[in-house]
Amino acid sequence: MSTPHLGRAAAVLAAALALATATTGPTAYAAAFDTTGKHTTAMRGGDRGGQCEAGPDGWTREGLCLSAADNRKVDAYLARARAAEPSISRDVRAAAALSQAELVGFDHRLKSPDSLKRKVATDLKEHPERNADDVLARLSDAVRYTLQWPDGRYTAGVTIAAEVLSHWGSDTMKWSNTWGREKGYKGLNTGWRAPGSLQLFEVQFHTPASKYAQEETHKLYEEQRLPSTSPERKKELQAQQDAIFAAVPVPYGAPTLAPPAPRLAPAA
Repeated sequence: MSTPHLGRAAAVLAAALALATATTGPTAYAAAFDTTGKHTTAMRGGDRGGQCEAGPDGWTREGLCLSAADNRKVDAYLARARAAEPSISRDVRAAAALSQAELVGFDHRLKSPDSLKRKVATDLKEHPERNADDVLARLSDAVRYTLQWPDGRYTAGVTIAAEVLSHWGSDTMKWSNTWGREKGYKGLNTGWRAPGSLQLFEVQFHTPASKYAQEETHKLYEEQRLPSTSPERKKELQAQQDAIFAAVPVPYGAPTLAPPAPRLAPAA
C-alpha cells in the first residue's frame, strides 16, 4: 500500500476509534468455563469403522459420537456462547461499519449444535489424548463472523476492523493469514477472546472471490473430514479445492497483514 493510502487509513482509523469509543464503548459480560471434567466418549475400535457407544443421552452422527457427559458439556458451552454473543455482535457490527465492510452471513453467527458436536467428536477421535474440555477450550468458531471488502479496499479495511476490535478490548488469539500460500485456502481467519465473557469468537476477512471459493469448497472440505472418507478420495477432494482457490485474486498487501500490536497494560 502506498504512503498516501497508509496515511489516509490511519486518519480514518483514528477518527473511527474516537467515534466508536464515544458512542458505544467496550463490552462487558461475565461467564465461567469449566475445565475440570474428563473426556468420557466411548468408542469400540480405533479404526474408521469403529462403532460409537453414545448411550441414550449421547450424540451420534456419521460414525462419530459423544457420550452423554460430553454431550452435556457441549450444550453448556453453547449456552455460554449464546449469552456472550450479543455484546460480541455489537462490537463486530460497529467494526464492520467503521471499516466499510459488508457483514456476510450474520444470521449464521452462532454455530449449530450438530455442527459444533461434529467438530468436537471429530477432534476427540483424531486426538484420543484430549478430553472434551480440552477441545472446547480451543474452539474459536462457536460464535463467528465474516467481513468482506472489494479487493481495492481489503487491506485497509482489515487493518481498521482489527484495530477497532483490539481497541475495545478483544485479544487476538489466532491470526491465520493464508493469502501468500501457493495452494489451498486463501483468506484471513482470526480468533479473538472477548472482554468480560472471555468467549472465543472467529472473524474471517474475505474478498467476494475468496468468500465464493470458500462456499464452493465447503462441501468438499466436509467430505474430506469424514472418518469414512478414504485416503484416495481425500486427495481428490484436496485437488478440487486447490483448483478453486487458485483462481482467487490476491489483494495488494494481503499476504503481509499482521495482527494488531498487543495492548499495553494500564500503568500501576
